[in-house]
Amino acid sequence: MINTGKLAGRTLLITGASRGIGKAIALKCAKDGANIVVCAKTAEPHPKLPGTIYTAAEEIEKAGGKALPCIVDVRDEAQVRTAVSEAVSKFGGIDIVVNNASAISLTPTLGTEMKRYDLMHNINTRGTFLVSKECLPYLLKSNHAHILNISPPLNLNPKWFGPHVAYTMAKYGMSMCVLGMAQEFQDKNIAVNALWPRTAIQTAAIEMLTGAESAQWSRKPEIMADSAYAVLVKEPRLSTGKFLIDDEVLAEAGVKDMTQYACNPANADKLMPDFFLDGEEESKVGAIDAPASASSKGKIPQVFEKISTLLSEDIVTKTQAIYQFNIEGDEKGTWYLDLKNGVGSCGNGTPQHTPDATLTMKSQNFFDMFAGKLKPAPAFMSGKLKIAGDLQKAMKLEKLMKALKTKQ
Repeated sequence: MINTGKLAGRTLLITGASRGIGKAIALKCAKDGANIVVCAKTAEPHPKLPGTIYTAAEEIEKAGGKALPCIVDVRDEAQVRTAVSEAVSKFGGIDIVVNNASAISLTPTLGTEMKRYDLMHNINTRGTFLVSKECLPYLLKSNHAHILNISPPLNLNPKWFGPHVAYTMAKYGMSMCVLGMAQEFQDKNIAVNALWPRTAIQTAAIEMLTGAESAQWSRKPEIMADSAYAVLVKEPRLSTGKFLIDDEVLAEAGVKDMTQYACNPANADKLMPDFFLDGEEESKVGAIDAPASASSKGKIPQVFEKISTLLSEDIVTKTQAIYQFNIEGDEKGTWYLDLKNGVGSCGNGTPQHTPDATLTMKSQNFFDMFAGKLKPAPAFMSGKLKIAGDLQKAMKLEKLMKALKTKQ
């Protein structure tokens, strides 16, 4: 997506702008010569996550924009108001707001502590509302006013609620702000839209959730930056109240090749679908071949029989995890895979020791996963796999399957 210069001199306030999608959007707009208010909590380097508001500001200046780094926790009214006041003082107003800051906890109801529930709702829903509210007096004065929330379409399919209802509610709160504010300000020349990725985006957040291997099946943050730019350069009156998907926006803007955005171009057609989008089919990636004579019944015992012949101390040393599989559907039952003790073991029933991760899925999805037709990370992202316990250890199953394959 080529820069047009249309945002030159415009002032954007972006939350969560010190890294990931927020920073990528900031850098894209900076190339036009835009003013960027970098709002984030990270003033000092994080032990696990890269970037601060100051390093982001330096990159923005190098890209051609002007930057104002502001320490902002979007839960704090005083900090938000101070950032808005400083932005207006420095740049004369605010034209565009990008509500990107978000918190995530993919936990079921009984596994969600109320402090985690409050964190998600206070950052995602309340923070988005608060930042928009404080910026609106200045957006009303702008002749190019946009609010863009990084939030999903409002999809009421129950599969997006069951595994992590607290997170879904909080994220949908951001989208409901789009629905309501677009209607409220439709005659005020303020465009209010949502933008969401088709696939997983390789950020520090997704890496913490699913491990570094997720890069193989994700797109770069630049696809969100380019699609956000395509939305923000439009005249506000032309499009408001839309729930937009990144690659659809780019296709409409004339971008034909989405391969350029894949972290690994070789896997450009085998990417993890993101949450809240129905109809995505998982790719076929080889792992353990299905027995040629396997019938629709009794497939799962055959999988465990094959796994049992391939276990080794090396796999146990590399994995160090115990799994419990709660299988639903045609072959309902409980199975375990112990890759923490001895040379490993597996079989029917619950494990002898407390499992690190409990995975719940339908029998066909289980078989597809171990037959290489369904990868653990996409299965989880698409709602076909529910995980309780240590998510990162659960995602080690992907490495395990590759290891098992090499031993066939």
